[in-house]
Parts: sequence; structure tokens; C-alpha cells
Amino acid sequence: MLIVDNVSYGYSKKRPPVLKNLSLRLEEGTICGLLGKNGAGKSTLLYLIAGLLRPHTGSVSYNNFTPWDRDKSFLADTFLVPEEIELPNIPLKDFIEATAAFYPKFSLSDLNNHLSTFEMESNVHLGQLSMGQKKRVFVSFALACNTSLLLLDEPTNGLDIPGKRLFRKAILSGMNDDKTVIISTHQVYDVEKIIDHVIITDTDGLKLNASVNKIVSGLKFSYTTDRHQAENALIALEAPGGFNIIERLTNPHEETDINLESLFELALKKPKMMREFFNN
Repeated sequence: MLIVDNVSYGYSKKRPPVLKNLSLRLEEGTICGLLGKNGAGKSTLLYLIAGLLRPHTGSVSYNNFTPWDRDKSFLADTFLVPEEIELPNIPLKDFIEATAAFYPKFSLSDLNNHLSTFEMESNVHLGQLSMGQKKRVFVSFALACNTSLLLLDEPTNGLDIPGKRLFRKAILSGMNDDKTVIISTHQVYDVEKIIDHVIITDTDGLKLNASVNKIVSGLKFSYTTDRHQAENALIALEAPGGFNIIERLTNPHEETDINLESLFELALKKPKMMREFFNN
């Protein structure tokens, strides 16, 4: 389990903290979408979880490890894919030889499978790849390390349309009940179909921490051309020819697909209602 307990962090004493008194829990076996505005601390939270930053107040723990302690067992079971990737100017095989030993559960077979999913060859030279190709290879390597905690910061930036589709396929193929994946992203449509948990943060704190099942069991996501229906919805966002809306779900047997863009706006504009509704 990941536990973030009353964490605050800031980069300068002259500016407000990026995270303030943030608390949340996340069970294993989850693909979590981490959403927030620019400056809301998404990347900072990932780096705190990875142990690359130390909370100014509060604590972070993962499976009874304190990330900032940099225990070798924790490091061997955690992988962070940053938004900006810098890879050495060497063949992939040399990168594997130099790096894979730090991850006891690394599988060359899994790496080749993930590279195949991303339509990449295993004999590539890292210095000759485009940004999108580097991201495909690095995400493949991250998945092949088979860590129980995988942190991805804007992983679809730089990927073309086919690459984004293959990214979703790769994440799902590498998932199991013992793994926790946290994807920080602005590209909500890239992850909407694969996440099963949503965390939404803002500069003044946590706005939502709930499973997708819990969200869709209480909220109805739909599209309407009826302006009156839109005006009476919990939230309505203009869409071509009509509105994407969220209403309270009145029929417990009705199922709708989550719309992360609408959910994000609702969480920011009606945080009190969301806290009461999902008991954050």
C-alpha cells in the first residue's frame, strides 16, 4: 500500500508550497490516473513517492518503506519514468547490461515482448532514436523491470497517435494484482480507458481520491443536446453540438463510461460536494 500522510513540500521559502497537508492511500493492483493543473504538484508528488525528494512535513511510505531512506530493496522495486527522458548514446543492449542488474525481477523476454508491442526492434541504438521512439523503448524497459511500483510522468508526451494506442496496450499487458501504476498526465483521453482509480489534486489540496467503479456507481456521464438538462447537471462542458454532462446516478443498474475532463472540472468547481460524495 502507498500511504501519503499530511505531506507538504515547496521549492522556495518565498513561494507557497506546491503540496500542502496532502494525505491519500492507494491499494496495490491499481492503475491510477493522477490529474491536476499545471503547478498543482503532480510531478512533485511522484518524486516524493520515488524518494527523490524529501517531504518538508508529513511522511510517505510504500509497503513499509520510507522512500527517502533510499533502501536498496525499495529502489529495486520502484521505477520512475520522468517526463523528459535523457538516454545515453549507446546501443540498447549496452544499456541493459549496465542497468538491468539493479532490478532483480528484470526479464529480457518481457522487454522483447514490450518492444514488440511498441513496434520497436531490440537491436536499436539509443542515440539514433527520436523522442517518441526513446519513450517507447524506455517505457518498455520500465515495464520489463517488473517493479511493484511504476511511476509515469506525462508518459504519452512525444508519442504519436499509434504510439499512444500501443502505450495503453503495453501498460495493460504488464499489469498484475501485485503492481501499482501511477500515471500523471494532462492527456486524459490517453489514459481514460485503462485507469481504475483517479486522484485529482490542486494547489490547495486533494480534490478526489476514488476508484473508477465508485465514481461511476454514483455519477452518470453522458452527452446531451438539451440545454435545460445541461443547466441542471452537476457540471456541463460544451462539446460539438451539445454538452458533456455529469448528473447524479439514479438508476443503480445503469452504467456509463467515465469522462475525465468533465470529472476534473467537477472536482475543481465543487470540491465540497465531491468530498462528501466520495468521503475523501
